[in-house]
Amino acid sequence: MALVTTTEMFKKAYNGGYAVGAFNVNNMEIVQGITEAAGELKSPVVLQVSRGARAYANHTYLVKMVEAAVIENPDIPIALHLDHGPDFETCKSCIDGGFTSVMIDASSKPFDENVEITKKVVDYAHAHGVVVEAELGTLAGVEDEVAVEEGCASYTRPEEVQEFVERTGCDSLAICIGTSHGAYKFTPEQCTRNEEGILVPPPLRFDVLEECIKRLPGFPIVLHGSSSVPQDFVKTVNTYGGNMPDAIGIPEEQLREAAKLAVCKINIDSDIRLAITASIRKHFAEHPADFDPRTYLKPARQAVKEMVAHKIVNVLGSDGKA
Repeated sequence: MALVTTTEMFKKAYNGGYAVGAFNVNNMEIVQGITEAAGELKSPVVLQVSRGARAYANHTYLVKMVEAAVIENPDIPIALHLDHGPDFETCKSCIDGGFTSVMIDASSKPFDENVEITKKVVDYAHAHGVVVEAELGTLAGVEDEVAVEEGCASYTRPEEVQEFVERTGCDSLAICIGTSHGAYKFTPEQCTRNEEGILVPPPLRFDVLEECIKRLPGFPIVLHGSSSVPQDFVKTVNTYGGNMPDAIGIPEEQLREAAKLAVCKINIDSDIRLAITASIRKHFAEHPADFDPRTYLKPARQAVKEMVAHKIVNVLGSDGKA
């Protein structure tokens, strides 16, 4: 099976009440961990590449690693997606360079300018058999090269979504309902603490999601900034020399609820980073003499695989849907 677009996988997800995981990739171990989990669980998967990942690992290396994963996992659909494309030129480069899906993120622009930029990308992408994700609203937080200052985030306005989709022709839409980029999605002041002293974030705005669904029946919705920041990873990082106070993510049960609605794609990046970092920190603390990268990257890859498998089964509900 060659790389595919997200069109068919989103259609099945929408009708089946589950979401497809979109996991950010930066190196071989991450690609392997994600696709081994998806392959064993017979789950469709989106491998997505950020602008920062392209700068770090090189476009060609990333594409070839994903193509290798397709060869190794012939029984599952895999899409290669550009995450947060900042402009037409970046999207065009990825479309021309083998990606099957791109996101143009002009959400920081005024509505009409967002429409204009998105439409330009859509026209080029569709002419080359590639699908386009766009965004309305501005997600808070910091992750990779995406940063939004506190106080500048904004929820998606449901009254704008139908006009935006009709004018741009985009294939899916990322909306803002309270998720956030990075491992520090909320300040302590925004949260409450449970009996164990762990921060509990404010709930997602399902009213915004439901209103968008009413205005866009049958249309695939995307959630960015949806890592859950598992506290066992955070604890391990901090136990073995890390410094991540008050790192907190989106509760998994809320993401599962969103996946049962029109949310067809859920983006996960920080949880991958945490799984790898926790594993490597623990390994070096227990095996300080090791210097062969294979000795610590092998368990790190396994940690990614186990985390992704958990997401597929317990959060996304995409197991057995390939």
